[in-house]
Amino acid sequence: MVDHYMSESVYVGMCHKIGTPQQVASRRERFDNSELIANQLMKNQLKIRVMVSGSQKEGLRLPGSDIDIMFWPSDFRVFWNFSQFEFRKIGTQIPVISNCSESPPGFTLLRLPIEILPFIKIPSEIYIDDAIQYVMEACVWHNGKLLLSSSKYREIRKKISFPGSSTHGPCNTGTLGSGLEYDEVYCFISEFWPPSAFSWIDRCQVWPQRHVANDIVRSGCHFVAIGHKLGKQVDNEWRISFTQAEYKLVYSMNHTQFLTYGMLKLFLKEIINNGVRDEDKLLCSYHMKTAVFWAIQQNTLPYWCPENLLVGFWVCFKLLLKWVYEGVCPNFFIPQNNMFLNNIFGEAQKRLFMRLYGLYEKGVALLLCSSSMRTSIINVLCNPRRMVRIDEQNLIPEVELDIELFHDMVEIDVIHPSSLRQCLKVLRIAEPLINYTHAQSQLVLLQKVSSTIFQSAAFYLNNMYIDKGLNKFTYIADKLACHLLKCAVMCGFSSGMLYVAMHFYRTCRYRKAVSVLEMAKAKLAQPWLIYKRNVDQERYNYALGGQALPIKMRKALAWDIKLNHKICYIEELVPEQQPGREDHTPLLYIPPCVLLHMLEFLCYRHVDTMRAQTALNELQVLVHHDQGHFVPEQLRDISWEILGICQQIRGDLRAAMFSYEQSLIQKPFNRIQSATRKRIQDIYTYLYGFLLTVYEAFSGFNNYEAPPVDY
Repeated sequence: MVDHYMSESVYVGMCHKIGTPQQVASRRERFDNSELIANQLMKNQLKIRVMVSGSQKEGLRLPGSDIDIMFWPSDFRVFWNFSQFEFRKIGTQIPVISNCSESPPGFTLLRLPIEILPFIKIPSEIYIDDAIQYVMEACVWHNGKLLLSSSKYREIRKKISFPGSSTHGPCNTGTLGSGLEYDEVYCFISEFWPPSAFSWIDRCQVWPQRHVANDIVRSGCHFVAIGHKLGKQVDNEWRISFTQAEYKLVYSMNHTQFLTYGMLKLFLKEIINNGVRDEDKLLCSYHMKTAVFWAIQQNTLPYWCPENLLVGFWVCFKLLLKWVYEGVCPNFFIPQNNMFLNNIFGEAQKRLFMRLYGLYEKGVALLLCSSSMRTSIINVLCNPRRMVRIDEQNLIPEVELDIELFHDMVEIDVIHPSSLRQCLKVLRIAEPLINYTHAQSQLVLLQKVSSTIFQSAAFYLNNMYIDKGLNKFTYIADKLACHLLKCAVMCGFSSGMLYVAMHFYRTCRYRKAVSVLEMAKAKLAQPWLIYKRNVDQERYNYALGGQALPIKMRKALAWDIKLNHKICYIEELVPEQQPGREDHTPLLYIPPCVLLHMLEFLCYRHVDTMRAQTALNELQVLVHHDQGHFVPEQLRDISWEILGICQQIRGDLRAAMFSYEQSLIQKPFNRIQSATRKRIQDIYTYLYGFLLTVYEAFSGFNNYEAPPVDY
C-alpha cells in the first residue's frame, strides 16, 4: 500500500517538475504551430525545410532541456533504390541513392547517380543559402562513384550556422537569444522507410497503435552527417536518424509513460552522472529514451498508470542494467545497431555496471538521492496514510501555467521577415490558422506572430519612404504604418507600445511620442505585470485570474524589445545594429524599461529640457541599481550602452565614457562590443580635437604682437 501511495506522490511531484497532461499537450501544440509557419515561409524562399525536435518539442521543461533544429534541402530526396524514384519528377528534385551494404547497421553511404544527373534541371536562381551549391561542394569521388562526404558537408555547413556556435558530433550547438540551448543539424530526408528497419513494423503489435506506426513509416527518415567510428569510410558515412519517428512515439505515450521518461532523464543527471567527470559519462538521455521505448513495446508492465509509476521506472532501470551487463544497447528501430559498441566495453563497462548495480541494491531508496524526487518520497514515508490528489485542476496554479505559456511563446517566435514581401507572406499563412483555431494557447501564439509581423511591416514602410521627398507616398506609408502598429498593440504585449513611440520619434512627432510613452509607462508600472518570470502572483490572480489568455497577454505581459537588424528603428541605435548585420545575428534585445527612458529623454530634448534631465536621471538609477528585475543580467551590455548614448548626447562625456566601459565588461549577449569601442574612440577623437583647438587658440594669443601706439 505504501508503494501505491508513494507512486502517486511521485506522480504529483513529477507533474509539478515536468508538467501536467494539459501543460505537455499545450507545449507540443505551440511548437508544432511555430514549425508549420516557419516551413511555409522557408520552403519557397530558401529551398530549405525545418523540423524542431529535442526535449522542448517533446514537452519536457527540465533544467538543461534543449531544442534540436534539423534543416534539410527540399530539392534533394534520398532513395533506397531506383524503383522508388519517379522519373516524371526529374527536374523537380535531385535523387540521392543510399547504399548500406558497406556500412555498419544504422549507417549508410549517400551517392549522386551520375548516370541520370545530365537529365536533371538544376534551378538557376541563386539563393542566400544555396543548398545545391553546398551539396556539390561536399561531393568526393570513390571507386568511380560520386559520394556525399559527411565530414565535408559538416565543415561547409559550419560556416553558415548561427554565430557563436560550436561543433559537437553532427551538430552545431549554441544558445539562442532567449537563453535556450540548441543543436543545429543539417541533414537529408527520405520519404521511404529504411529496409533495415522493416522488422520494427512487425513488432508494432501492442505499441504504438497501428495508425501511429503507419504514420511513422510514411514519414520516412533522415540522414545526419556523422559516420560510425568503426566504419570503413567514417568520413563519408551518414547516420540514419529516426528523430521524427521518436517524437511521434513520445507523443503517443500516456502521461505515466511520459513521466517515466522524464524520471529517467532526472535519474541520469542527478544520480548516475552526478559528480562524474565528463569523459566518464557513458550513458546519455538517448539511452534512457530507448529503454522506455523497449519497455513499453515489450509490454513488460500491462498498466501504465499513476499507481504504477515507480514500477514502470524500475522496469526501465532493470532493462538498462541488463544492457550494460551484456554490453549491448539495441537501437529501437534497427536492433542490429548496438549503441554501446563505441564507448561501453572493457573496464569502462565493468565500472559502469558496478555503479548501477550498487544503486539497484538500494531499491526505491536510491531515489532519495534525487533532489527532484526526494520530497515526494519523504512525504509518504513520514505519513503513509496521507491521501494524494492527482486530479490535474489542483496541481499547477493558473499564474504558473500562464508564465510558462508566455515564456514558450516568446522563445518560439523566431520568424523575423527580411522584407515587406515576406511580411505579407507570413500574414497569409497565419490568417487561416487564426480563423480556424480553437485552443487559446494556439491563438495567442498566432497573435504574437502577427504582432511581430505588423511591427516589422510598419518600419519597412517607414524606411522605404522617409526622407525621400515624396510627400504623397510618405503620407500614405505613414498612415499604413500607424494602422499596422495599432493592430500590433491590439494583439501583442504591453511593451508593444514602445514600437509606436519609436515610429513617432523617427518621424519627429515628439509630443505624440511622449503621450504614447506616458501610456506605456502606466502599463509597465502595473503591480500584476509579468516580465520574464517576475510577477506578483497574488495581485496577478486578483486582477486577471480566469480571464482569456489574449486579454492577459495584452494587459499584463512585457518582454524584451527586439530590433531586427535589417530595419532602422531610430538613428541613435544604428551603430549597435551594424555588428548584427555583419555576423548575421538577427536581433538586438533591449529591456523595455530601458528603452522607455531612452525614448523619453530623446523626445523631451525637443519638448521640455527639464523633463529630459529627469528621464536621464531615471535611466541612470535603473541601470546602476536594478537587481535584475527590470534589467536582466544578460542584457546589461545594451543597457549600459544606451545610458552612455544618452549621456553623450547630453554632453556628459565623462559619465558616457564610464557607461561604455561598463558595457564592455558585461556578458557580450548582444555582441555590440565593436560599436561600444567605436563610440569610445569617437569621444577620444572629439576631446583630442577640442584640446587641439584650445591649444591653437592659446598659441595664437601668445604670438600676438600689439600694434605700435602713437603718442
